[in-house]
Amino acid sequence: MDEQAIPILRVSDATAALPWYERLGFLKQWEHRFEPGLPLFVEVARGEVRLFLSEHHGDAHPDGVVYLRLNDIDAIAAAFATTAEDTEWGTRELQLRDPDGNRLRIGRPNA
Repeated sequence: MDEQAIPILRVSDATAALPWYERLGFLKQWEHRFEPGLPLFVEVARGEVRLFLSEHHGDAHPDGVVYLRLNDIDAIAAAFATTAEDTEWGTRELQLRDPDGNRLRIGRPNA
């Protein structure tokens, strides 16, 4: 097994959040709910990059930030009608907010 870290992002409605993450290139891998009416927990993936989206109140704090290294940053910027900018520390970056206010800082090294 490859080791990895998988950030958990708090969402109010995982089903409603999925189309936004799909627009970013993530696909739903699986979901879990202990029983009907209880909070939903979903894994999304884009290649080897994975995120957990959780409706559970204790799993994560809203308005967090996750840094993602993704290659097609300019295409992502275009899909979200924004622009990526070169930084003084040698990366090209943009920041997006999901429908629940979680910040996703997306970048790739210049070179």
